[in-house]
Amino acid sequence: MKISRVTAVYISPTGNTETVTSAIAERIAEHFGVTVEYDDFTLPESRNYTREFDEDELVVFGTPVYAGRIPNKFLPFVQELFKGDGTLAVPVVCFGNRNFDNALIELRNELENNGFHTIAGAGIVTEHVFSETLATGRPDDSDLTQLEAFAEDVAEKAEALTAASIPGPISVRGDDPVGPYYRPLGIDGQPAVFLKAKPKTKEDLCNGCGICARVCPMGSVSREDTKDVTGICVKCHACIKKCPTGAKYFDDPAFLSHVEMLKANYARRAESEFFI
Repeated sequence: MKISRVTAVYISPTGNTETVTSAIAERIAEHFGVTVEYDDFTLPESRNYTREFDEDELVVFGTPVYAGRIPNKFLPFVQELFKGDGTLAVPVVCFGNRNFDNALIELRNELENNGFHTIAGAGIVTEHVFSETLATGRPDDSDLTQLEAFAEDVAEKAEALTAASIPGPISVRGDDPVGPYYRPLGIDGQPAVFLKAKPKTKEDLCNGCGICARVCPMGSVSREDTKDVTGICVKCHACIKKCPTGAKYFDDPAFLSHVEMLKANYARRAESEFFI
């Protein structure tokens, strides 16, 4: 099949999903000798219009994994903003060393529902945003080598397809229908409830630059007073990771207990999974 354009579509509050999705898309585009475009729908201002893709295009679609699924506050954007017309697609989910659970099969299903044909998929390990000790520095060189090989396999598969040979949805790991979100646990093994936890600000370190407000994917950090989180916090850690002075932090006991549980139980090197 002739591919006229490859697009990397992603929501990536801290940059991990952007890195992975872009690497795959760039290698596929290189194979076909076409341009790659980037569609970042992380911030609120990028989510006010619908995108449409043609049958001679290929989309690499990436999201992070929150509690084993597509983040629930981002799911409506995946469902409503992207429409394919027989467009080839590669769902990719990025997880922080625990498990991607049902996120990949959920993303596959949503893309299929939106007029895409999924021909491959991947669950990729990236550094956990909650802790720099979980999957530290990933994707690393070994991961990037795997991504390049996967992308080449995808390109060759797409190239060999014809309009009459488009396969059914790619078979990936996960429950169908998709099950409930993973329930976070504390270090004591009991459920940890921290839905209402919000980042705090060390006022002696804050220089008022406003970066935290500009990078919040929910638009929840006040631009007038960045100490004030006026809306929903999805714990994406964009404000923490991108604060130049280290002024943002969480102190919610249940959240911190969950982080300790992850560090105690998921320190091993998890491996990415590829489906083609």
